[in-house]
Amino acid sequence: MLAMNRRRFFSALTSAFAAGAAAPALAQAPAAAPQSIDRLRLDAAESIFGVDFTEAEEQMALNSVNRNLRSFEELRKLNVPLDTEPAITFRPYLPGKKPTGKATPGARLRVTRPAIPTNLTPEQIAFLPVTALATLIESKRITSTELTKLYLDRLKKHGDTLKCVVTLTEELALTQAAAADAEIKAGKYRGPLHGIPWGAKDLLATKGIKTTWGATPYKDQVIDLDATVVERLREAGAVLVAKLSMGALAQGGVWFGGSTRNPWNTERSSSGSSAGPGAATAAGLVGFAIGTETLGSIISPSVTNGVTGLRPTYGRVSRYGAMALSWTMDKIGPMCRSVEDCVLVLNAIYGADGRDDTVTDAPFDWNGISSAPPSGGAAGTPALPLAALRVGFIQREFENASTLNNPTEAQKQTAAARQAMYRDALEVFRQAGAKLEPIAMPDFPAGAIGFVLSAEAAAAFDDLTRNKEQLATLTAQSPGDWPNTFRSSRFIPAVEYIRAMRARRLLMQEMDRLMTQFDVFLSVAPGTSSLQVTNLTGHPAIALKCGFIDNMPQSIMVTGRLYDEATVCRVALAYEQATEWHKRHPTL
Repeated sequence: MLAMNRRRFFSALTSAFAAGAAAPALAQAPAAAPQSIDRLRLDAAESIFGVDFTEAEEQMALNSVNRNLRSFEELRKLNVPLDTEPAITFRPYLPGKKPTGKATPGARLRVTRPAIPTNLTPEQIAFLPVTALATLIESKRITSTELTKLYLDRLKKHGDTLKCVVTLTEELALTQAAAADAEIKAGKYRGPLHGIPWGAKDLLATKGIKTTWGATPYKDQVIDLDATVVERLREAGAVLVAKLSMGALAQGGVWFGGSTRNPWNTERSSSGSSAGPGAATAAGLVGFAIGTETLGSIISPSVTNGVTGLRPTYGRVSRYGAMALSWTMDKIGPMCRSVEDCVLVLNAIYGADGRDDTVTDAPFDWNGISSAPPSGGAAGTPALPLAALRVGFIQREFENASTLNNPTEAQKQTAAARQAMYRDALEVFRQAGAKLEPIAMPDFPAGAIGFVLSAEAAAAFDDLTRNKEQLATLTAQSPGDWPNTFRSSRFIPAVEYIRAMRARRLLMQEMDRLMTQFDVFLSVAPGTSSLQVTNLTGHPAIALKCGFIDNMPQSIMVTGRLYDEATVCRVALAYEQATEWHKRHPTL
Protein backbone atom coordinates (compact mmCIF):
# COMPACT_ATOMS: atom_id res chain seq x y z
CA MET A 1 0.00 0.00 0.00
CA LEU A 2 1.03 3.63 -0.44
CA ALA A 3 2.94 4.49 2.74
CA MET A 4 3.12 8.30 2.76
CA ASN A 5 0.95 11.16 3.91
CA ARG A 6 -1.10 13.32 1.53
CA ARG A 7 1.45 16.12 1.32
CA ARG A 8 4.25 13.72 0.46
CA PHE A 9 1.99 11.98 -2.06
CA PHE A 10 1.24 15.14 -4.02
CA SER A 11 4.84 16.28 -3.73
CA ALA A 12 6.00 13.00 -5.23
CA LEU A 13 3.31 13.11 -7.91
CA THR A 14 4.25 16.66 -8.88
CA SER A 15 7.91 15.66 -9.03
CA ALA A 16 7.03 12.72 -11.24
CA PHE A 17 5.31 14.82 -13.85
CA ALA A 18 7.83 17.63 -13.53
CA ALA A 19 10.48 15.05 -14.28
CA GLY A 20 8.49 14.01 -17.32
CA ALA A 21 8.58 17.61 -18.52
CA ALA A 22 12.37 17.57 -18.23
CA ALA A 23 12.76 14.57 -20.52
CA PRO A 24 13.92 16.18 -23.83
CA ALA A 25 17.53 15.23 -23.13
CA LEU A 26 16.44 11.61 -22.81
CA ALA A 27 15.17 11.55 -26.38
CA GLN A 28 18.80 11.78 -27.58
CA ALA A 29 20.14 9.25 -25.07
CA PRO A 30 20.76 5.53 -25.59
CA ALA A 31 18.41 2.92 -24.16
CA ALA A 32 20.47 2.70 -20.98
CA ALA A 33 19.94 6.40 -20.13
CA PRO A 34 19.34 7.36 -16.48
CA GLN A 35 15.73 6.93 -15.45
CA SER A 36 13.61 10.07 -14.91
CA ILE A 37 10.84 8.18 -13.15
CA ASP A 38 11.91 6.20 -10.13
CA ARG A 39 9.88 3.65 -8.18
CA LEU A 40 8.66 6.16 -5.57
CA ARG A 41 7.25 8.47 -8.23
CA LEU A 42 5.65 5.54 -10.00
CA ASP A 43 4.07 4.47 -6.72
CA ALA A 44 2.61 7.97 -6.25
CA ALA A 45 1.09 8.01 -9.75
CA GLU A 46 -0.70 4.71 -9.18
CA SER A 47 -3.40 6.36 -7.06
CA ILE A 48 -4.63 8.35 -10.07
CA PHE A 49 -4.64 5.24 -12.22
CA GLY A 50 -6.62 3.20 -9.70
CA VAL A 51 -4.01 0.44 -9.31
CA ASP A 52 -1.67 -0.68 -6.53
CA PHE A 53 1.39 -2.63 -7.64
CA THR A 54 3.91 -4.33 -5.40
CA GLU A 55 7.43 -2.92 -5.06
CA ALA A 56 8.76 -5.75 -7.24
CA GLU A 57 6.15 -5.05 -9.92
CA GLU A 58 6.97 -1.34 -9.85
CA GLN A 59 10.69 -2.02 -10.15
CA MET A 60 10.06 -4.32 -13.10
CA ALA A 61 7.91 -1.67 -14.85
CA LEU A 62 10.43 1.17 -14.56
CA ASN A 63 12.38 0.42 -17.73
CA SER A 64 9.19 0.32 -19.83
CA VAL A 65 7.76 3.45 -18.19
CA ASN A 66 10.91 5.44 -18.91
CA ARG A 67 11.15 4.04 -22.43
CA ASN A 68 7.57 5.21 -23.03
CA LEU A 69 8.47 8.58 -21.56
CA ARG A 70 11.24 8.97 -24.13
CA SER A 71 8.77 8.04 -26.87
CA PHE A 72 6.32 10.66 -25.59
CA GLU A 73 9.04 13.30 -25.70
CA GLU A 74 10.03 12.33 -29.21
CA LEU A 75 6.41 12.62 -30.35
CA ARG A 76 6.11 16.05 -28.73
CA LYS A 77 8.83 17.28 -31.07
CA LEU A 78 6.80 16.17 -34.09
CA ASN A 79 4.81 18.91 -35.79
CA VAL A 80 1.20 17.64 -35.85
CA PRO A 81 -1.04 20.16 -37.70
CA LEU A 82 -4.22 21.12 -35.85
CA ASP A 83 -6.43 19.61 -38.55
CA THR A 84 -4.84 16.14 -38.23
CA GLU A 85 -7.40 13.48 -37.30
CA PRO A 86 -6.45 10.52 -35.10
CA ALA A 87 -6.02 7.27 -37.01
CA ILE A 88 -9.26 5.93 -35.55
CA THR A 89 -12.86 6.59 -36.63
CA PHE A 90 -15.99 6.63 -34.49
CA ARG A 91 -19.22 5.33 -36.03
CA PRO A 92 -22.52 5.94 -34.22
CA TYR A 93 -24.22 2.89 -35.73
CA LEU A 94 -23.77 -0.63 -34.38
CA PRO A 95 -22.44 -3.55 -36.48
CA GLY A 96 -24.98 -4.64 -39.06
CA LYS A 97 -26.96 -1.41 -38.74
CA LYS A 98 -25.20 0.86 -41.21
CA PRO A 99 -27.89 2.90 -43.00
CA THR A 100 -28.63 2.04 -46.60
CA GLY A 101 -29.43 4.30 -49.50
CA LYS A 102 -27.60 7.32 -50.87
CA ALA A 103 -27.37 10.91 -49.77
CA THR A 104 -28.76 13.40 -52.27
CA PRO A 105 -27.73 16.81 -50.91
CA GLY A 106 -29.33 19.69 -52.72
CA ALA A 107 -32.35 17.67 -53.85
CA ARG A 108 -35.55 19.66 -54.28
CA LEU A 109 -37.76 19.36 -51.19
CA ARG A 110 -41.39 20.24 -50.71
CA VAL A 111 -41.84 22.81 -47.98
CA THR A 112 -44.48 25.35 -47.07
CA ARG A 113 -44.68 28.40 -49.30
CA PRO A 114 -46.14 30.93 -46.89
CA ALA A 115 -48.38 33.78 -47.97
CA ILE A 116 -46.44 37.00 -47.45
CA PRO A 117 -48.22 40.34 -46.91
CA THR A 118 -47.29 43.34 -49.03
CA ASN A 119 -45.73 46.51 -47.63
CA LEU A 120 -43.59 44.72 -45.06
CA THR A 121 -41.19 46.89 -43.08
CA PRO A 122 -37.45 46.09 -43.11
CA GLU A 123 -37.82 44.95 -39.49
CA GLN A 124 -40.57 42.51 -40.44
CA ILE A 125 -38.57 41.18 -43.38
CA ALA A 126 -35.53 40.62 -41.16
CA PHE A 127 -37.43 38.16 -38.96
CA LEU A 128 -39.01 36.15 -41.77
CA PRO A 129 -38.04 32.47 -42.01
CA VAL A 130 -35.99 31.27 -44.95
CA THR A 131 -39.10 29.74 -46.56
CA ALA A 132 -40.62 33.24 -46.78
CA LEU A 133 -37.38 35.00 -47.76
CA ALA A 134 -36.90 32.48 -50.55
CA THR A 135 -40.40 33.18 -51.84
CA LEU A 136 -39.66 36.92 -51.89
CA ILE A 137 -36.42 36.40 -53.81
CA GLU A 138 -37.73 33.81 -56.27
CA SER A 139 -40.75 36.00 -57.08
CA LYS A 140 -38.38 38.98 -57.44
CA ARG A 141 -40.23 41.00 -54.81
CA ILE A 142 -36.82 41.65 -53.28
CA THR A 143 -33.30 41.16 -54.60
CA SER A 144 -30.55 39.34 -52.80
CA THR A 145 -28.54 42.57 -52.77
CA GLU A 146 -31.38 44.43 -51.05
CA LEU A 147 -31.80 41.66 -48.50
CA THR A 148 -28.05 41.43 -47.93
CA LYS A 149 -27.77 45.17 -47.32
CA LEU A 150 -30.69 44.96 -44.89
CA TYR A 151 -28.91 42.28 -42.83
CA LEU A 152 -25.53 44.02 -43.08
CA ASP A 153 -27.13 47.19 -41.71
CA ARG A 154 -28.65 45.24 -38.81
CA LEU A 155 -25.35 43.49 -38.10
CA LYS A 156 -23.63 46.88 -37.93
CA LYS A 157 -26.38 48.36 -35.78
CA HIS A 158 -26.84 45.54 -33.26
CA GLY A 159 -23.73 43.40 -33.58
CA ASP A 160 -21.69 45.35 -31.07
CA THR A 161 -24.52 45.47 -28.52
CA LEU A 162 -24.95 41.70 -28.73
CA LYS A 163 -21.21 41.08 -29.20
CA CYS A 164 -22.11 38.41 -31.71
CA VAL A 165 -20.05 39.49 -34.74
CA VAL A 166 -16.36 38.68 -35.06
CA THR A 167 -15.87 39.60 -38.72
CA LEU A 168 -18.31 41.30 -41.07
CA THR A 169 -17.78 39.84 -44.56
CA GLU A 170 -19.36 42.79 -46.34
CA GLU A 171 -17.28 42.79 -49.52
CA LEU A 172 -17.74 39.05 -50.09
CA ALA A 173 -21.45 39.27 -49.23
CA LEU A 174 -22.19 42.02 -51.73
CA THR A 175 -20.25 40.16 -54.43
CA GLN A 176 -22.15 36.93 -53.77
CA ALA A 177 -25.48 38.76 -53.62
CA ALA A 178 -24.84 40.48 -56.98
CA ALA A 179 -23.96 37.12 -58.51
CA ALA A 180 -27.15 35.60 -57.11
CA ASP A 181 -29.25 38.43 -58.55
CA ALA A 182 -27.63 38.00 -61.98
CA GLU A 183 -28.29 34.27 -62.00
CA ILE A 184 -31.89 34.62 -60.84
CA LYS A 185 -32.53 37.31 -63.44
CA ALA A 186 -31.15 34.92 -66.08
CA GLY A 187 -33.52 32.18 -64.93
CA LYS A 188 -30.86 30.13 -63.13
CA TYR A 189 -32.51 29.81 -59.72
CA ARG A 190 -30.56 27.35 -57.59
CA GLY A 191 -33.18 26.74 -54.91
CA PRO A 192 -34.51 28.13 -51.63
CA LEU A 193 -31.13 29.20 -50.23
CA HIS A 194 -30.21 31.16 -53.35
CA GLY A 195 -29.50 34.74 -52.32
CA ILE A 196 -30.21 34.15 -48.60
CA PRO A 197 -27.72 35.85 -46.22
CA TRP A 198 -26.27 33.61 -43.50
CA GLY A 199 -23.73 33.66 -40.70
CA ALA A 200 -21.02 31.12 -39.82
CA LYS A 201 -19.83 30.19 -36.37
CA ASP A 202 -16.23 31.37 -36.37
CA LEU A 203 -14.71 27.91 -36.30
CA LEU A 204 -15.61 27.23 -39.95
CA ALA A 205 -12.66 28.00 -42.22
CA THR A 206 -13.24 30.72 -44.82
CA LYS A 207 -10.48 31.25 -47.35
CA GLY A 208 -8.95 34.72 -47.12
CA ILE A 209 -11.08 35.65 -44.09
CA LYS A 210 -10.10 35.35 -40.44
CA THR A 211 -11.20 32.24 -38.56
CA THR A 212 -10.47 33.06 -34.93
CA TRP A 213 -12.04 30.20 -32.96
CA GLY A 214 -13.06 32.96 -30.51
CA ALA A 215 -9.65 32.72 -28.85
CA THR A 216 -6.88 35.30 -28.50
CA PRO A 217 -4.06 32.97 -29.65
CA TYR A 218 -5.87 32.55 -32.98
CA LYS A 219 -7.51 35.97 -33.42
CA ASP A 220 -5.45 36.74 -36.54
CA GLN A 221 -5.61 33.23 -38.00
CA VAL A 222 -6.46 32.92 -41.71
CA ILE A 223 -6.94 29.37 -43.00
CA ASP A 224 -6.28 28.91 -46.71
CA LEU A 225 -9.40 26.90 -47.51
CA ASP A 226 -13.17 26.87 -47.19
CA ALA A 227 -14.86 24.37 -44.91
CA THR A 228 -17.08 21.89 -46.73
CA VAL A 229 -20.17 23.51 -45.17
CA VAL A 230 -19.06 26.91 -46.48
CA GLU A 231 -18.48 25.42 -49.95
CA ARG A 232 -21.87 23.72 -50.06
CA LEU A 233 -23.77 26.79 -48.97
CA ARG A 234 -21.93 28.82 -51.59
CA GLU A 235 -22.94 26.21 -54.18
CA ALA A 236 -26.55 26.57 -52.99
CA GLY A 237 -26.25 30.30 -53.66
CA ALA A 238 -26.32 31.45 -50.03
CA VAL A 239 -24.59 34.72 -49.11
CA LEU A 240 -22.08 34.79 -46.23
CA VAL A 241 -22.51 38.07 -44.33
CA ALA A 242 -20.60 37.44 -41.09
CA LYS A 243 -18.38 35.20 -39.02
CA LEU A 244 -20.26 34.95 -35.74
CA SER A 245 -18.93 34.72 -32.20
CA MET A 246 -18.28 31.55 -30.28
CA GLY A 247 -16.97 30.84 -26.82
CA ALA A 248 -13.18 30.59 -26.93
CA LEU A 249 -12.26 27.21 -28.39
CA ALA A 250 -15.95 26.24 -28.28
CA GLN A 251 -16.68 26.66 -24.59
CA GLY A 252 -19.36 28.97 -23.19
CA GLY A 253 -20.28 32.34 -24.63
CA VAL A 254 -17.16 34.35 -23.73
CA TRP A 255 -14.70 35.14 -26.51
CA PHE A 256 -11.85 37.63 -26.88
CA GLY A 257 -14.36 40.35 -27.83
CA GLY A 258 -16.51 39.90 -24.72
CA SER A 259 -19.54 37.89 -23.67
CA THR A 260 -22.21 37.40 -26.34
CA ARG A 261 -25.54 38.87 -25.20
CA ASN A 262 -29.07 37.53 -25.40
CA PRO A 263 -31.37 39.63 -27.64
CA TRP A 264 -34.35 38.94 -25.35
CA ASN A 265 -32.47 40.48 -22.42
CA THR A 266 -29.05 41.94 -23.13
CA GLU A 267 -28.15 41.65 -19.47
CA ARG A 268 -28.05 37.89 -19.97
CA SER A 269 -25.66 35.60 -21.79
CA SER A 270 -26.44 34.04 -25.15
CA SER A 271 -25.12 30.72 -23.80
CA GLY A 272 -22.55 28.80 -25.79
CA SER A 273 -20.61 27.83 -27.58
CA SER A 274 -22.65 28.69 -30.71
CA ALA A 275 -23.49 31.95 -28.97
CA GLY A 276 -23.19 34.23 -31.98
CA PRO A 277 -25.29 32.07 -34.33
CA GLY A 278 -27.99 31.85 -31.63
CA ALA A 279 -28.08 35.59 -30.90
CA ALA A 280 -27.80 36.72 -34.53
CA THR A 281 -30.55 34.40 -35.76
CA ALA A 282 -32.91 35.32 -32.93
CA ALA A 283 -32.25 39.04 -33.43
CA GLY A 284 -32.94 38.97 -37.17
CA LEU A 285 -29.35 39.80 -38.15
CA VAL A 286 -29.02 36.85 -40.55
CA GLY A 287 -31.41 34.62 -42.47
CA PHE A 288 -29.96 31.57 -40.75
CA ALA A 289 -26.71 30.46 -39.13
CA ILE A 290 -24.52 27.40 -38.78
CA GLY A 291 -23.51 26.18 -35.33
CA THR A 292 -21.64 23.20 -33.96
CA GLU A 293 -22.23 20.90 -31.02
CA THR A 294 -20.03 18.62 -28.98
CA LEU A 295 -21.99 18.57 -25.73
CA GLY A 296 -24.91 20.98 -26.15
CA SER A 297 -23.53 23.88 -28.17
CA ILE A 298 -26.36 23.96 -30.72
CA ILE A 299 -29.18 22.98 -28.39
CA SER A 300 -28.27 25.22 -25.43
CA PRO A 301 -27.94 28.55 -27.31
CA SER A 302 -31.00 27.66 -29.40
CA VAL A 303 -33.00 27.28 -26.19
CA THR A 304 -31.53 30.41 -24.58
CA ASN A 305 -32.10 32.60 -27.65
CA GLY A 306 -35.39 31.03 -28.70
CA VAL A 307 -34.37 29.77 -32.14
CA THR A 308 -34.87 26.39 -33.78
CA GLY A 309 -31.65 24.41 -33.64
CA LEU A 310 -31.06 21.05 -35.31
CA ARG A 311 -28.21 18.86 -34.09
CA PRO A 312 -27.79 16.24 -36.81
CA THR A 313 -26.56 12.69 -36.30
CA TYR A 314 -22.82 12.44 -35.71
CA GLY A 315 -21.24 11.86 -39.12
CA ARG A 316 -24.10 13.49 -41.04
CA VAL A 317 -22.28 16.70 -42.00
CA SER A 318 -18.61 16.93 -42.93
CA ARG A 319 -16.37 18.57 -40.33
CA TYR A 320 -13.69 19.32 -42.91
CA GLY A 321 -12.42 22.84 -42.29
CA ALA A 322 -14.02 23.08 -38.85
CA MET A 323 -12.02 23.43 -35.65
CA ALA A 324 -11.68 20.04 -33.96
CA LEU A 325 -12.57 19.84 -30.28
CA SER A 326 -13.59 16.20 -29.91
CA TRP A 327 -13.08 14.05 -32.99
CA THR A 328 -15.66 11.49 -31.84
CA MET A 329 -18.34 13.99 -30.74
CA ASP A 330 -18.22 17.15 -32.92
CA LYS A 331 -21.31 17.82 -35.08
CA ILE A 332 -22.37 20.68 -37.38
CA GLY A 333 -25.96 21.85 -37.86
CA PRO A 334 -28.34 24.70 -38.69
CA MET A 335 -29.77 27.31 -36.30
CA CYS A 336 -32.86 28.90 -37.84
CA ARG A 337 -36.22 30.56 -37.18
CA SER A 338 -38.35 27.60 -38.22
CA VAL A 339 -38.27 23.82 -38.54
CA GLU A 340 -38.51 23.85 -42.33
CA ASP A 341 -35.60 26.30 -42.47
CA CYS A 342 -33.51 23.67 -40.66
CA VAL A 343 -34.70 21.09 -43.18
CA LEU A 344 -33.62 23.25 -46.13
CA VAL A 345 -30.21 24.05 -44.67
CA LEU A 346 -29.46 20.46 -43.65
CA ASN A 347 -30.46 19.36 -47.15
CA ALA A 348 -27.76 21.64 -48.56
CA ILE A 349 -24.89 20.68 -46.27
CA TYR A 350 -25.19 16.97 -45.41
CA GLY A 351 -23.55 14.01 -47.13
CA ALA A 352 -20.07 12.65 -47.77
CA ASP A 353 -17.40 14.89 -49.26
CA GLY A 354 -14.43 12.50 -49.52
CA ARG A 355 -12.58 14.49 -46.86
CA ASP A 356 -14.24 13.55 -43.57
CA ASP A 357 -14.26 9.78 -43.24
CA THR A 358 -16.87 9.81 -40.46
CA VAL A 359 -19.60 10.97 -42.85
CA THR A 360 -21.96 8.16 -43.80
CA ASP A 361 -23.68 8.17 -47.19
CA ALA A 362 -27.21 7.95 -45.80
CA PRO A 363 -30.36 9.50 -47.35
CA PHE A 364 -32.32 12.37 -45.86
CA ASP A 365 -35.86 11.11 -46.48
CA TRP A 366 -37.86 14.29 -46.16
CA ASN A 367 -41.11 13.85 -48.05
CA GLY A 368 -41.96 17.35 -46.99
CA ILE A 369 -45.47 18.65 -47.13
CA SER A 370 -48.38 16.83 -48.68
CA SER A 371 -49.34 18.45 -51.97
CA ALA A 372 -53.01 18.07 -51.11
CA PRO A 373 -54.03 18.30 -47.46
CA PRO A 374 -56.24 15.51 -46.11
CA SER A 375 -59.93 16.19 -45.71
CA GLY A 376 -60.36 18.87 -43.08
CA GLY A 377 -56.60 19.33 -42.76
CA ALA A 378 -54.64 22.51 -43.15
CA ALA A 379 -52.17 23.21 -45.92
CA GLY A 380 -48.75 22.25 -44.68
CA THR A 381 -49.84 19.11 -42.81
CA PRO A 382 -46.83 16.78 -42.51
CA ALA A 383 -47.16 13.93 -45.01
CA LEU A 384 -46.71 11.34 -42.25
CA PRO A 385 -49.25 11.81 -39.42
CA LEU A 386 -48.04 11.63 -35.84
CA ALA A 387 -50.52 8.83 -35.13
CA ALA A 388 -48.37 6.58 -37.29
CA LEU A 389 -45.30 7.22 -35.15
CA ARG A 390 -44.23 5.87 -31.78
CA VAL A 391 -43.57 8.91 -29.61
CA GLY A 392 -42.16 8.71 -26.11
CA PHE A 393 -41.61 11.42 -23.52
CA ILE A 394 -39.18 11.45 -20.61
CA GLN A 395 -41.75 11.41 -17.83
CA ARG A 396 -39.40 12.41 -15.04
CA GLU A 397 -38.40 15.65 -16.79
CA PHE A 398 -41.96 16.75 -17.47
CA GLU A 399 -43.19 15.94 -13.98
CA ASN A 400 -40.29 17.53 -12.11
CA ALA A 401 -40.14 21.14 -13.17
CA SER A 402 -37.73 22.04 -10.38
CA THR A 403 -34.93 20.22 -8.60
CA LEU A 404 -34.08 23.07 -6.24
CA ASN A 405 -33.66 22.37 -2.55
CA ASN A 406 -35.73 24.65 -0.30
CA PRO A 407 -37.00 26.85 -3.16
CA THR A 408 -38.29 30.35 -2.48
CA GLU A 409 -41.92 31.23 -3.14
CA ALA A 410 -40.93 32.95 -6.39
CA GLN A 411 -39.00 29.87 -7.46
CA LYS A 412 -41.99 27.68 -6.66
CA GLN A 413 -44.21 29.88 -8.83
CA THR A 414 -41.72 29.77 -11.68
CA ALA A 415 -41.48 25.98 -11.39
CA ALA A 416 -45.26 25.67 -11.42
CA ALA A 417 -45.50 27.90 -14.50
CA ARG A 418 -42.84 25.85 -16.26
CA GLN A 419 -44.56 22.59 -15.40
CA ALA A 420 -47.87 23.94 -16.75
CA MET A 421 -46.14 25.12 -19.92
CA TYR A 422 -44.66 21.70 -20.61
CA ARG A 423 -47.95 20.01 -19.77
CA ASP A 424 -49.57 22.22 -22.42
CA ALA A 425 -46.83 21.34 -24.89
CA LEU A 426 -47.47 17.62 -24.47
CA GLU A 427 -51.17 18.25 -24.99
CA VAL A 428 -50.39 19.97 -28.31
CA PHE A 429 -48.64 16.82 -29.49
CA ARG A 430 -51.61 14.71 -28.38
CA GLN A 431 -54.03 16.98 -30.22
CA ALA A 432 -51.83 16.60 -33.31
CA GLY A 433 -52.39 12.84 -33.13
CA ALA A 434 -49.41 11.59 -31.13
CA LYS A 435 -49.99 8.76 -28.69
CA LEU A 436 -47.43 9.65 -26.04
CA GLU A 437 -45.81 6.91 -23.97
CA PRO A 438 -43.75 7.64 -20.84
CA ILE A 439 -40.13 6.51 -21.01
CA ALA A 440 -36.94 6.75 -18.99
CA MET A 441 -33.40 7.11 -20.26
CA PRO A 442 -31.20 4.01 -19.91
CA ASP A 443 -29.94 3.43 -16.38
CA PHE A 444 -26.31 3.93 -17.30
CA PRO A 445 -23.49 6.06 -15.81
CA ALA A 446 -23.11 8.20 -18.94
CA GLY A 447 -21.56 11.02 -16.91
CA ALA A 448 -18.60 8.80 -16.14
CA ILE A 449 -17.78 8.66 -19.87
CA GLY A 450 -17.80 12.44 -20.22
CA PHE A 451 -14.04 12.80 -19.81
CA VAL A 452 -13.70 11.42 -23.36
CA LEU A 453 -14.43 14.95 -24.53
CA SER A 454 -11.83 16.49 -22.22
CA ALA A 455 -9.18 13.95 -23.23
CA GLU A 456 -9.73 14.59 -26.94
CA ALA A 457 -9.87 18.36 -26.48
CA ALA A 458 -6.63 18.29 -24.50
CA ALA A 459 -5.03 16.25 -27.27
CA ALA A 460 -6.32 18.67 -29.91
CA PHE A 461 -4.81 21.63 -28.06
CA ASP A 462 -1.80 19.95 -26.48
CA ASP A 463 0.66 22.28 -28.21
CA LEU A 464 -1.27 25.28 -26.89
CA THR A 465 -1.21 23.82 -23.37
CA ARG A 466 2.57 23.53 -23.57
CA ASN A 467 2.84 27.18 -24.63
CA LYS A 468 2.08 28.77 -21.26
CA GLU A 469 2.28 32.33 -22.57
CA GLN A 470 -0.33 31.71 -25.27
CA LEU A 471 -2.55 29.67 -22.98
CA ALA A 472 -2.58 32.55 -20.50
CA THR A 473 -4.09 34.84 -23.17
CA LEU A 474 -7.38 32.92 -23.21
CA THR A 475 -10.04 35.17 -21.68
CA ALA A 476 -11.49 32.61 -19.26
CA GLN A 477 -9.08 31.15 -16.69
CA SER A 478 -11.33 29.72 -13.94
CA PRO A 479 -11.19 26.08 -12.76
CA GLY A 480 -13.95 25.11 -15.21
CA ASP A 481 -12.33 26.72 -18.25
CA TRP A 482 -10.13 25.19 -20.93
CA PRO A 483 -6.67 26.04 -19.54
CA ASN A 484 -7.30 24.08 -16.36
CA THR A 485 -9.19 21.33 -18.23
CA PHE A 486 -6.34 20.91 -20.70
CA ARG A 487 -3.81 20.69 -17.88
CA SER A 488 -5.82 18.30 -15.71
CA SER A 489 -6.66 16.08 -18.69
CA ARG A 490 -2.98 15.23 -19.00
CA PHE A 491 -3.64 12.95 -16.03
CA ILE A 492 -6.20 10.80 -17.90
CA PRO A 493 -4.55 7.43 -18.57
CA ALA A 494 -4.86 6.03 -22.10
CA VAL A 495 -6.16 2.78 -20.66
CA GLU A 496 -9.02 4.61 -18.91
CA TYR A 497 -9.88 6.51 -22.11
CA ILE A 498 -10.13 3.26 -24.04
CA ARG A 499 -12.19 1.68 -21.27
CA ALA A 500 -14.54 4.67 -21.48
CA MET A 501 -14.86 4.16 -25.24
CA ARG A 502 -15.74 0.51 -24.63
CA ALA A 503 -18.34 1.61 -22.08
CA ARG A 504 -19.59 4.06 -24.71
CA ARG A 505 -20.31 1.09 -26.97
CA LEU A 506 -22.45 -0.40 -24.18
CA LEU A 507 -24.33 2.90 -23.94
CA MET A 508 -24.87 2.84 -27.70
CA GLN A 509 -26.38 -0.61 -27.34
CA GLU A 510 -28.70 0.62 -24.57
CA MET A 511 -29.88 3.53 -26.72
CA ASP A 512 -30.35 1.21 -29.69
CA ARG A 513 -32.68 -0.96 -27.60
CA LEU A 514 -34.66 2.14 -26.58
CA MET A 515 -34.90 3.53 -30.10
CA THR A 516 -36.12 0.25 -31.56
CA GLN A 517 -39.28 0.90 -29.53
CA PHE A 518 -39.76 4.58 -30.46
CA ASP A 519 -39.38 6.76 -33.53
CA VAL A 520 -38.73 9.86 -31.41
CA PHE A 521 -38.93 10.99 -27.81
CA LEU A 522 -39.69 14.35 -26.26
CA SER A 523 -37.71 15.99 -23.47
CA VAL A 524 -37.47 19.27 -21.61
CA ALA A 525 -34.87 21.30 -23.50
CA PRO A 526 -31.97 21.38 -23.16
CA GLY A 527 -32.64 17.77 -22.16
CA THR A 528 -31.12 17.41 -18.72
CA SER A 529 -31.09 13.61 -18.76
CA SER A 530 -30.63 12.99 -22.47
CA LEU A 531 -28.29 15.68 -23.76
CA GLN A 532 -25.04 14.07 -22.64
CA VAL A 533 -26.23 10.57 -23.52
CA THR A 534 -27.27 11.43 -27.07
CA ASN A 535 -24.15 13.48 -27.72
CA LEU A 536 -22.11 10.42 -26.80
CA THR A 537 -24.25 8.10 -28.93
CA GLY A 538 -24.62 10.56 -31.82
CA HIS A 539 -28.43 10.72 -32.06
CA PRO A 540 -30.10 13.72 -33.77
CA ALA A 541 -32.27 16.25 -31.93
CA ILE A 542 -34.06 19.53 -32.53
CA ALA A 543 -35.01 22.25 -30.05
CA LEU A 544 -37.85 24.71 -30.65
CA LYS A 545 -39.76 27.31 -28.63
CA CYS A 546 -42.72 26.14 -26.57
CA GLY A 547 -43.43 29.17 -24.37
CA PHE A 548 -42.00 31.94 -22.21
CA ILE A 549 -41.12 32.23 -18.51
CA ASP A 550 -40.26 35.68 -17.16
CA ASN A 551 -40.26 36.96 -20.76
CA MET A 552 -37.52 34.50 -21.74
CA PRO A 553 -38.04 31.76 -24.34
CA GLN A 554 -38.38 28.14 -23.27
CA SER A 555 -38.00 25.12 -25.51
CA ILE A 556 -38.90 21.50 -25.99
CA MET A 557 -36.63 18.96 -27.63
CA VAL A 558 -37.38 16.12 -30.06
CA THR A 559 -34.75 13.36 -30.31
CA GLY A 560 -34.84 10.61 -32.91
CA ARG A 561 -33.09 7.63 -34.42
CA LEU A 562 -29.67 7.77 -36.01
CA TYR A 563 -29.77 9.38 -39.47
CA ASP A 564 -33.51 10.01 -39.16
CA GLU A 565 -33.54 13.79 -38.91
CA ALA A 566 -36.54 13.74 -41.24
CA THR A 567 -38.84 12.16 -38.63
CA VAL A 568 -37.42 14.40 -35.91
CA CYS A 569 -38.26 17.45 -38.04
CA ARG A 570 -41.72 16.16 -39.01
CA VAL A 571 -42.69 15.78 -35.37
CA ALA A 572 -41.29 19.21 -34.53
CA LEU A 573 -43.09 20.72 -37.54
CA ALA A 574 -46.42 19.36 -36.34
CA TYR A 575 -45.91 21.17 -33.05
CA GLU A 576 -44.73 24.36 -34.73
CA GLN A 577 -47.74 24.49 -37.05
CA ALA A 578 -50.13 24.05 -34.12
CA THR A 579 -48.64 26.92 -32.09
CA GLU A 580 -47.58 30.53 -32.52
CA TRP A 581 -44.38 30.58 -30.45
CA HIS A 582 -42.05 30.60 -33.46
CA LYS A 583 -43.60 33.89 -34.60
CA ARG A 584 -42.48 35.79 -31.50
CA HIS A 585 -39.20 37.68 -31.81
CA PRO A 586 -37.19 39.95 -29.50
CA THR A 587 -37.38 43.72 -29.71
CA LEU A 588 -33.97 45.36 -29.80
